[in-house]
Amino acid sequence: MNSWSLVYDSFDPEKEKLREALCTLGNGYFCTRGAAPESDANEVHYPGTYLAGGYNRLQTQMAGRVIENEDLVNLPNWLSLTFRIHGGEWFDMQKVKILSYRQTLDLKQGLLHRNICFADAQGRISRLDQRRLVHMGNRHLAALETSLVAENWSGEVEWRSALDGQVVNDNVERYSDLANRHLEPLEARSIDAETLLLKMCTNQSRLEIAQAARTRVYVDDTRHNPPRNTLRKDDFIAQTFKLSLQQGQSARVEKVIALYTCRDEAIAESGLEAQTAVARAGGFEELLGDHSLRWHQLWRRFDMNLEEANGDKGATNMMILRLHIFHLLQTVSPHTIHLDAGVPSRGWHGEAYRGHIFWDELFIFPLLNLRMPEITRTLLNYRYRRLGEARAAAREAGFDGAMYPWQSGSNGREESQKVHLNPQSGNWIPDNSRLQRHVNAAIAWNVWQYFQVTDDLEYLSFFGAEMILEIARFWASLTTWNAKLERYEIFGVMGPDEYHDAYPAAERPGLDNNAYTNLMAVWVLVCAMEVLDLLPGDRRQELCEILDLKQDEIDHWDHISRRMRLVFHGDDILSQFEGYDKLEELDWETYRSKHGKVMRLDRILEAEGDSPNRYKCSKQADVLMLFYLFSAEELKALFQRLGYPFDYETIPKNIEYYLARTSHGSTLSQVVHSWVLSRSDRKGSWDLYLEALRADIDDIQGGTTPEGIHLGAMAGTVDLLQRCYIGIETRGGVLRLNPCLPQELTRLCLQLHYRGQLLTLQITKEKMRLTCQICEIEPIQLIYRDQQHQLRGGDTLEFDLVGKECS
Repeated sequence: MNSWSLVYDSFDPEKEKLREALCTLGNGYFCTRGAAPESDANEVHYPGTYLAGGYNRLQTQMAGRVIENEDLVNLPNWLSLTFRIHGGEWFDMQKVKILSYRQTLDLKQGLLHRNICFADAQGRISRLDQRRLVHMGNRHLAALETSLVAENWSGEVEWRSALDGQVVNDNVERYSDLANRHLEPLEARSIDAETLLLKMCTNQSRLEIAQAARTRVYVDDTRHNPPRNTLRKDDFIAQTFKLSLQQGQSARVEKVIALYTCRDEAIAESGLEAQTAVARAGGFEELLGDHSLRWHQLWRRFDMNLEEANGDKGATNMMILRLHIFHLLQTVSPHTIHLDAGVPSRGWHGEAYRGHIFWDELFIFPLLNLRMPEITRTLLNYRYRRLGEARAAAREAGFDGAMYPWQSGSNGREESQKVHLNPQSGNWIPDNSRLQRHVNAAIAWNVWQYFQVTDDLEYLSFFGAEMILEIARFWASLTTWNAKLERYEIFGVMGPDEYHDAYPAAERPGLDNNAYTNLMAVWVLVCAMEVLDLLPGDRRQELCEILDLKQDEIDHWDHISRRMRLVFHGDDILSQFEGYDKLEELDWETYRSKHGKVMRLDRILEAEGDSPNRYKCSKQADVLMLFYLFSAEELKALFQRLGYPFDYETIPKNIEYYLARTSHGSTLSQVVHSWVLSRSDRKGSWDLYLEALRADIDDIQGGTTPEGIHLGAMAGTVDLLQRCYIGIETRGGVLRLNPCLPQELTRLCLQLHYRGQLLTLQITKEKMRLTCQICEIEPIQLIYRDQQHQLRGGDTLEFDLVGKECS
């Protein structure tokens, strides 16, 4: 098993769209799905190219109202390249006899290979070899190389190379009733004998997209310049040409494209820049050389090596782990640093969730923080630039501070749908997910964790602190004082669970005193006060003046942070929300016998005229998110601040209670539950880790991955190894390590960046070895099992793990 390659040895039309998502190539600026170049969008294939932050809004008349949605736009299809032999049909995998097939995603080089031997209806045997890249060095370039060998025939082959702007957004079936034509034509023309140009514009956001394609032709590696005919429409341009092959000869067609938009920096005009870039670009091999170098450099930073007791399974798991890192780096890369874009929960790999940014950053940023924090800083700035919109949203809703949306797109307004389709019942039902106010806590958490890893006080002072303070102000205004209980409460929200958006038979949506929301609000208020203490005096004064933040408001935050209400039931069970204990128990056995894994229990119940609001059931971790984000020590401090008892048994009791009532309807769920079990049930943790690892490659949700990979879960599986099993905590200016490897894992090696230092970490069952690269900066403060150490540049520390129990 090659742990650097995802390989498919047969063509399977039913799984082609899944493979297209998993074989997507990208560079952080744009991504192109792994569709066959000869394919059009149909029931088998879905070519799609997506620009980071490339959104457009359309309106649809539905159920007597106008619904407006902002979508990640499917851009013109630059891949389009096909051929036909002797004037026969254009090549179609489903109309030929496949003699051999192999598709390989080379993770090390960022290269997609396709090798096919086929026979057509006339018995002519041909061999097709294709390679494809989206350039990691020059973010505007991509290339496709296609070789066709005439194995047992001689004759003429006609080729067609196109730029196709006749595309729509049609990747997600449940969106099919909504308006989906986002592009209008601007220009389509030939630049020279080899080069075509297509310019399109989104019809609402007015984003101009220019693609220039240069097609070069070789026969047995000799350059040819056959006559070309141009086919032109307003939104489509192609050129056709013919080549004569003798038996055994090969034709090689190189297609290099450049993609620019009107929003790119340092350009005159997008069409002109695309023409210039493609004219200057080298051939496929030259482009591949620099592209491979850039991937080599990225892997040096991001790769990790693990060894499992079961070698064969270990190699497969290593490949999937690298696949997850690969897709993270195609969605956000060093190119992201120059963009105004967030990190979408489904990558730039498809149209699911419309390419929007949710709270999945919470699962993605920890991996980036410890590998390339410069990317995290840029992605945090996506939120900072939309702080004004968040302030306006808070004011409109009657709150103070900044209220970030559950779904964010171009300008930071709330993009959550008002209604959504249940594909199981065909019903359009209200979507109350915008009540997940905890996204605000996630943003503050991400800012603070970035600072803890990097010690970037400049960022905190001029960007991060303002967000944290305004989010704290929002939480304070969201609370209501209960004089009888002498506690603050938060009403009318949704927690991370998502199955519960209202009380049974309630007329209004929202739940009261969601434990996760309330405790995260407390954490934000405490964090905001700590941030004020950390800021240089002059900057603190400036911010307080700008925000009109007075001491009495800070004192109010302090009071809330000590008197927030948490609700409990049973034997010290932290209630997911007030009234949770009054809900009915679900007959899980009956539903699983009827529907299998019941991952989307909400859809099943709605289709039966029922609702998960009636039951003790969860889509994913809610209360248990607290044990994912906080150590037992941190949780104890928060509980004590609030005056609630907390002992060690609180954690396992709650894990057992809620794990038994969770359907894992989100790919994030296995990540969180694996994490919270890592110390108490290592076997259970590893089993859930393996489920999370295979979530996308096996499409365990039954059809969601073809619409776009689940980036939060992908990054989360890597972070489970990086932080959870190694026991990394970064707080108080100290790097804490407390490894607890699962029994199945025998060795783990990786590199970390912490406060400017490059660390190499090697862990086996017996030893942990930590080496700090030679660097003349302040030493790292390190704690291992309550003992403090200093690690200077050039130092190596080694710890004996034999006989050490996980804690």
